[in-house]
Amino acid sequence: MPRPPDRRRFLAIAAAAIAAPGTLRAGTAAWRGTALGAAASITLGGTGAAAADETFAAVAAELERLEQVFSLYRPESALSRLNRDGRLGAPPGDLVNLLALSDALHAATGGAFDPTVQPLWLALARGGATDARPTPEAASDLVGWSGVAFDAAGIALSRPGMALTLNGVAQGHIADRIAALLGALGYRDVLVDMGEIAARGSRHGTAWSADVAAPDGQVLRRLNLRDRALAVSAPLGTLIDRERTIGHILDPRAGAVAPERLLVAVSAASAAVADGLSTGCCLLSEAGAARAVAEFPGARLESLI
Repeated sequence: MPRPPDRRRFLAIAAAAIAAPGTLRAGTAAWRGTALGAAASITLGGTGAAAADETFAAVAAELERLEQVFSLYRPESALSRLNRDGRLGAPPGDLVNLLALSDALHAATGGAFDPTVQPLWLALARGGATDARPTPEAASDLVGWSGVAFDAAGIALSRPGMALTLNGVAQGHIADRIAALLGALGYRDVLVDMGEIAARGSRHGTAWSADVAAPDGQVLRRLNLRDRALAVSAPLGTLIDRERTIGHILDPRAGAVAPERLLVAVSAASAAVADGLSTGCCLLSEAGAARAVAEFPGARLESLI
């Protein structure tokens, strides 16, 4: 059975600094794969392929660990078990940390960012309501961040049928974690693209470069990144219903309504922060998006259309 489309997918970022195979300069190595179902890539400066083999094996192991925390498609991931059982004891630190960030994002966006939207997403996605899925009306009653309680000892969802998705922030968190791993291994010049981009150091002495592109591929602007992250959200880039009218970023306050924005790009020191803000700001006015971003020091709105 094919998977439904991912709620957050690498849609509108083209990392201009990543060279095609065979065109990398000496001392640079590249890796390509997937993370949470999205295309992923890494470019390392200051290394050769031999040194990179061991590094990329460590990256693969860390990606596997994080998939076991955040995947909605692995039945034994921490998030899947929480959604199935309504509670999770001794949760992984990565999960607790992202719930804490989600709490801050929910407050900053006036409730526009809300991981409890997952039941509504399932009800509206291709196939719609079934015996295992509520109707959109019933699913709306399961949405509400106040129904989530968490700390280091456990996580609990207050109502049967509630479920979380962290696809609006987890790819950024994964980019941050991989960038931190590479830094711990001694790499200063790194471009990590896990659906959102984390750039550390430089590319042969100059800043890494990334394009912000519309879903149709039109480049809107090019950004130079040094020790900075970039995330882009385009709500209508993936349409989830049979009629192909409903975008993949749903408003938890109003359900399947047209988003305020066609595309939002945010940069920040943290890819997880940039990821969550770009998601939530798709559902806000220009003034509301500016207020939300201002709650996170150093974050910037890069594109808003």
